[in-house]
Parts: sequence; C-alpha cells; structure tokens
Amino acid sequence: MARTVTAAQAKSELAECIRKAESGEAVIITRHGKPVAVLVAAERLAYIAGGRGRRGGGLAALAGGWKGSEDFVRTLAKLRRSQARRIVRLDS
Repeated sequence: MARTVTAAQAKSELAECIRKAESGEAVIITRHGKPVAVLVAAERLAYIAGGRGRRGGGLAALAGGWKGSEDFVRTLAKLRRSQARRIVRLDS
C-alpha cells in the first residue's frame, strides 16, 4: 500500500519517506490535495525505465511498477481534469 503525504510533510520527513521507498513502499506526495510526485526505490525506477512498464501511458504507465501503485493510479483517475487552455494571440 502506498503512503500519501503532503509536500510539507515530505520535506520535514524526507529521511522517513526515503526509508519507506527503499523498503518497497511508494510514497505519494500531494500538493493542495492532488498527487504531484511519487517516491519509489531507484531499482523500481530502473525497472520501469528499462521498458518493463507500460509505454505511452504517462504516470499510469507506472502501474504495476511498485507495490501499491494501483492506489496511485486510482487516485489519479479520481482527479477532475481542467479544461484545455485557450491560446490568445496578442497580434495587432
């Protein structure tokens, strides 16, 4: 299961978060209630970067990449996506 912490908590408890990641537990870091980063062990990242994760899926491509990653993907799916931004030209 992944542990979820705020960015402020991650900053103040960095050593503990690193220990959790080293032991195989993913640490999801949130800002304003939205996941913004995941701390995982370097060996898991090498596994994913080596092409064993799903390609082309963005963060969802990491699913199955570490213990508890399914929780992270479910959390991402619940987030409300913002509308596409309009491009405004400042031509005269």
